Amino acid sequence: MINIEDLTLVRQGIHNPGEPRHYMRLKPVNGHVRIRLGQTVLAESDAAIRLLEVGRDLYDPVVYLPRADVLATLTPVAGKSSHCPLKGDACYYTLDDDDPIAWRYDRPLPHAEGLRDLIAFYPDRVTVEESGALAAG
Repeated sequence: MINIEDLTLVRQGIHNPGEPRHYMRLKPVNGHVRIRLGQTVLAESDAAIRLLEVGRDLYDPVVYLPRADVLATLTPVAGKSSHCPLKGDACYYTLDDDDPIAWRYDRPLPHAEGLRDLIAFYPDRVTVEESGALAAG
């Protein structure tokens, strides 16, 4: 049996059961997040989550927002899905063409339930703005 502590210094991460060196951590974004396409605001949230992931590489952080905080009407991309052995099955969304602009894990794996009902936008297609820390209280 593999002991995760022997493979990584990350103690609060979520590890892929089949490959413990593949892991992620979900951290709340301490502030306001706005997603824009040009001047159009697609989503705004004070409850965003940042996903940090290590797999075959150290991946760029991804900001996920609750579905309820998405202001734009997103259309599912027919026939496009993917599977991540750490996170689960993803589906993709577009605004008004066939190019995906966002995705979500509609069937997260049990250890990745923290991603349920969250949506991420491709950072190369939109502008992700973060501002100020939320006041306590």
